[in-house]
Amino acid sequence: MAKYFDVHPENPQQRSISNVVDLIRSGALVAYPTDSCFALGCQLGNRDGIGRIRSIRNLDDRHHFTLVCQNFAQLSQFVHVDNDVFRAIKAATPGSYTFILPATKEVPRQLLHPKKKTVGVRIPDHVVAQALLANLGEPLLSSTLLLPGEDEPMTQGWEIKERLDHVVDAVVDSGDCGTEPTTVIDFSSGEAEIVRRGAGDTARFE
Repeated sequence: MAKYFDVHPENPQQRSISNVVDLIRSGALVAYPTDSCFALGCQLGNRDGIGRIRSIRNLDDRHHFTLVCQNFAQLSQFVHVDNDVFRAIKAATPGSYTFILPATKEVPRQLLHPKKKTVGVRIPDHVVAQALLANLGEPLLSSTLLLPGEDEPMTQGWEIKERLDHVVDAVVDSGDCGTEPTTVIDFSSGEAEIVRRGAGDTARFE
């Protein structure tokens, strides 16, 4: 049965945040809010968590997982970013964008796209997500909480708790965080390619 944390959207309770992070460090898979819908998240090297995300979302090995990072310094440890791409990404973060980039050796092999050796990264503009990341001190391995066969992600924490009670370990609820997933920009070739249009404005990458 999943633990349920009702967290204030602007002033998240430190005790709740610490408890969630302790669960993540002990191998938990959590549903948590971002600036573009809820996400499933676990610790970077959590093989069981990765497998559970694949199972819940029915994902194949070509799916790009996302490393949700606290800031740009953390992001740059896990992906290769040249100067032009750096400026483009820096101008758009934090925000509702996921960027696909060549991964560094810090990224576990099972997270990489099998042919491209790329991974998704993002920096969320969400108080609760940022509080979790600051306390954890490393990225959260994440994927949008969109269930197979459904067109829109779930937006209510109580509904996530009800439907995924036996497949996730915790639900962090800070209110509605929207239904639109991130805009995905693939920079792996050095040029911006818009893979998915979502919550982030694509005009700067056109």
